[in-house]
Amino acid sequence: MITTTMSLKSNFFATPCWGRHGVSHFWSQQQLVTILVSKNRKLGRVHCQSKTAEVEIRKCSPFLESELLSGNGGLPLTEWRSVPDIWRTSAEKFGDRVAVVDPYHDPPTTMTYKQLDQEIVDFSEGLRVIGLKPHEKIALFADNSCRWLVADQGMMASGAINVVRGSRSSDQELLQLYSHSESVALAIDNPAMYNRIADTFGSHAAVRFAILLWGEKSNLVTEARQGYPVYTYKEIIELGHKSRVDLLDSEDARKQYSYEAINFDDVATLVYTSGTTGNPKGVMLTHKNLLHQILNLWEIVPAVPGDRFLSMLPPWHAYERACEYFIFTHGTEQVYTTVKNLKEDLRRYQPHYLISVPLVYETLYSGILKQINSNSAARKLIAQLFLRISMAYMEAKRIYEGKCLTKDTKQPSYIVSLLDWLWARTIAAILLPLHMLAKKIVYSKIHSGIGISKAGISGGGSLSSHVDKFFEAIDIKIQNGYGLTESAPVIAARSLTCNVLGSIGRPIRHVEVKVVNSETDEVLPPGSKGTVKARGPLIMKGYYKNPVATKQAIDENGWLNTGDLGWIVPDHSIGRSRNCGGVIVLEGRAKDTIVLSTGENVEPSEIEEAAMGSSLIQQIVVIGQDQRRLGAIIVPNKEEVLLAAKRSAVVDSETTEVSKEITVGLLHDELRKWTSGCSFQVGPILVVDQPFTIDSGLLTPTMKIKRDRVAALYKEQIDNLFI
Repeated sequence: MITTTMSLKSNFFATPCWGRHGVSHFWSQQQLVTILVSKNRKLGRVHCQSKTAEVEIRKCSPFLESELLSGNGGLPLTEWRSVPDIWRTSAEKFGDRVAVVDPYHDPPTTMTYKQLDQEIVDFSEGLRVIGLKPHEKIALFADNSCRWLVADQGMMASGAINVVRGSRSSDQELLQLYSHSESVALAIDNPAMYNRIADTFGSHAAVRFAILLWGEKSNLVTEARQGYPVYTYKEIIELGHKSRVDLLDSEDARKQYSYEAINFDDVATLVYTSGTTGNPKGVMLTHKNLLHQILNLWEIVPAVPGDRFLSMLPPWHAYERACEYFIFTHGTEQVYTTVKNLKEDLRRYQPHYLISVPLVYETLYSGILKQINSNSAARKLIAQLFLRISMAYMEAKRIYEGKCLTKDTKQPSYIVSLLDWLWARTIAAILLPLHMLAKKIVYSKIHSGIGISKAGISGGGSLSSHVDKFFEAIDIKIQNGYGLTESAPVIAARSLTCNVLGSIGRPIRHVEVKVVNSETDEVLPPGSKGTVKARGPLIMKGYYKNPVATKQAIDENGWLNTGDLGWIVPDHSIGRSRNCGGVIVLEGRAKDTIVLSTGENVEPSEIEEAAMGSSLIQQIVVIGQDQRRLGAIIVPNKEEVLLAAKRSAVVDSETTEVSKEITVGLLHDELRKWTSGCSFQVGPILVVDQPFTIDSGLLTPTMKIKRDRVAALYKEQIDNLFI
């Protein structure tokens, strides 16, 4: 036997000690719990009221399991200490309000806050019944759904650590994550996925049990069945519910267990980075990391009970995940959708908010323009004229509101600033009636088609300037944010009161950001470009089993090197930038920087963002490392290329396909037009027919292009491009 003494250092939670009537009291901050722990069975002897009983130690969320832990003498719990704590609080506040709507799974599901809370509690207890222990890893390989949320929170509530990924990842990638994380069991989306990965896992991984979130075991093929039990979601819920009833009804049953509160610093989840460059690393996010997001995102997204969110991103991605946890603490309704159904669901559900990646907003932008261009010549001309007027109005409005970016640290002249303000106010006053008319005639129809009545939140990548300005012009607010998996993830974001276009806003509460010289680590003054670093309670515990990478990412003072390049807007008391002080502007990834043979450094993201303004370009990757000039790999939008070719009369009206030579010429013209304001221009172009997709391994699950893999795939063609 091993004797372990544990000191409870925080007064935010307490560890119950079982007595004659259930919980006799909670240990206070200064008290010690002495536990005799069995080396092999995790059993111990808990000394309480001069009695010794052999009990199994369980981790728990005191808020979530308050019904089981309640008793005379219990200290009041006033603050959350783990992520699952939020559910009981939300259930008590919002009760019968609808929490989730999941229309595309079988069965279609709607759950209230009370029902969601109970499902999570039952799922957590079900996991304990089938043998999952605290701190063990369990792989959660599934896509966005209400049952994903229940499984995720049930795992956390049991004290286990989930290892998350989506169903579209390859079998080998899933096996790699499972093995590296030392997971002991699987929770899988559905029978089709289980059948797909069973052979790979059966021969290369030790699996204690598997859980199907959707579907029935009868759909598992005989060959896929392995030598371990497979449970359905319903079976886990039923096992958990029965066990909880027994515990509540039986004093003897309760005496078998001693409950310890999940620690603030316990690892909640392992999230493997998407791997745009290099191999994925397992990011250890703690309950403290995620609670920081839950408690501080309201200033960015002031959600209120009844607000509706549309969810379509992979839920295991830190961005979607943190936002989901946060919105459920404010009584909102979340509707699950898919890429396929997004357009229809925007119209049907009219969401107040959409949390998504830049590609979704770019797709909406392209769809709206396509609809405008499909109208009659007169309607098209009116719509385009209104858009130009609204953009001019918004530009003047930004000027007089003091929301224009500048690197200049020198204070502007008072007289010049006053004249500038008067000029902008005059222009805006002239254009305002026309802008309001445009809202009534044109933009109202767009709003009825996509909802988003409060704001669209963009993160997980760089938002193109032309998309940003377009949505501003049609009066749909887009709030751009920024973060990394390693920061749980949101570091900074634009608020509704300081929505400065071209920026990522200011750091959220309790987060510090600085810009340093990448070589000397010297802190740079505002307006100077360098490497962005962040510090605060959101920063990960480290990379799992990778202390070297952890040390490279986080210095001894707790600063996370984001790997992004950017600068901070200087403080001005007057002028166009007076309300922008402290706002952060990003200018690409340090690792993405292209160094030409001339020694010049180029940030490809600037050119790529500008180029995406062209409707002819579907995807683009700027290349040119160690070359004398830049090039680009482009996936063209074939329909738009054909229309452009017909408009330019380079093909006749009956043509159904455009040659590669004509396509290259049209794309060159588009690049010159859209990137004319960039510091560098693109030379040779490689046109490829196949889009970069998640399934091909060229896109991350959050739809960012894996630059290194694209370059490797087309290496021979790229080499020939620069000859």
